[in-house]
Amino acid sequence: MADDVQGLMKELERRMEGALASLKTEFMGLRTGRASVHLLDTVIVPAYGAQTPLNQVASVSVPEARMIAVNVWDKTLVGAADRAIRDAGLGLNPIVDGQSLRIPIPPLSEERRAELAKLAGKYSEAARVAVRNVRRDGIDVLKRSEKGGVINQDQQKSMSDDVQKLTDKYVAKVDEALKAKEEEIMQV
Repeated sequence: MADDVQGLMKELERRMEGALASLKTEFMGLRTGRASVHLLDTVIVPAYGAQTPLNQVASVSVPEARMIAVNVWDKTLVGAADRAIRDAGLGLNPIVDGQSLRIPIPPLSEERRAELAKLAGKYSEAARVAVRNVRRDGIDVLKRSEKGGVINQDQQKSMSDDVQKLTDKYVAKVDEALKAKEEEIMQV
């Protein structure tokens, strides 16, 4: 149990960092009116009898600020990739050009921007909850350590305060990430 207490802060920080990294990955998938290769990360193409991520059957690049280019490696999958992008719910309409797809990124309406900002808020709230759950787990370990006689009450209180400070730090990072994403979404 002593080892648990010693490595606890590093483990909690690692888990909180994971929650923040997950949030940033979700934010990459939110369309902001600018082209991004990460915009197509969630697109799944039926290929070779399996559901395959688009980036495993094609190369995705951004030649211009409002254009995504997708080079499909197997010409028999061009139609499937085109349908998968259209059906992904991203509001994108690829233009087939031989073995390539050109995907123009249309400007966002004010209503769509508000929806995306709201969705970003939901993602960040989920990240805050994840950070708080890590805090709860850490406090539980400290309480068990105190009951087991591994640490005394003063040490438990001091370490609980450290866990709370770490939690506050990561909640602030989540809030900063949300603020930056909202500003990016609302830019006209």
